Order: sequence, then C-alpha cells, then structure tokens
Amino acid sequence: MNIFIGNLGRTVTDQDLRQLFEPYGAVDTIEVIIDRETGHPCGFGFVEMPERGAARAAIAGLHGMDLGGRACAVNEAYWWVRDHEASRSRRAATYSPSLQARV
Repeated sequence: MNIFIGNLGRTVTDQDLRQLFEPYGAVDTIEVIIDRETGHPCGFGFVEMPERGAARAAIAGLHGMDLGGRACAVNEAYWWVRDHEASRSRRAATYSPSLQARV
C-alpha cells in the first residue's frame, strides 16, 4: 500500500520515516519529495508497505503525530496520485504544442 505523509518539517529525512514506519511492519520504499529547483524538501513524502494491515495500522498510529515540530498527515496515497494525475492532465492540455501553435 502506498502511503502519503504530509506536513513534514524541512529536516525530516527518509531515515526518519523508516524509523517511524518499520515498527508497524515491512517497508519497501520511502521517499521524501525534494524540490528540483531548490534541492529542499517539499514537506511531503511517500512510504510503500507491502502488507495492507500493517499499512493501515501505521496510518492509524502515525496520523497527527508530531514530527519535526509539525503534526504530520498520514493517509493512503491513492487519492493524492489520482488528484495529481488529473492536475497533470489539465496542465498538459493547457501547455500542449498544438494549443500553443494557435496562440
């Protein structure tokens, strides 16, 4: 299960997230998202856990927990991926070469 972690402090690392999630079960991947322009964390990340039950326990146990001075949001990531893909599709339509050629 893919898990979204939001409202992360700027100092939170992949290793910090691993230490939080591993007590709940196996962790496949962890990624704190980094801004390509600045090289600084964007304040959110993703954790992939293979066992659905362990992932749900982690979500329940960690949502709202203070991490780096902020109450983090921990949710199943499917909603974020769906909304992000829809946003990407709208941007692609807005910036498509065929539309730009008409302007």
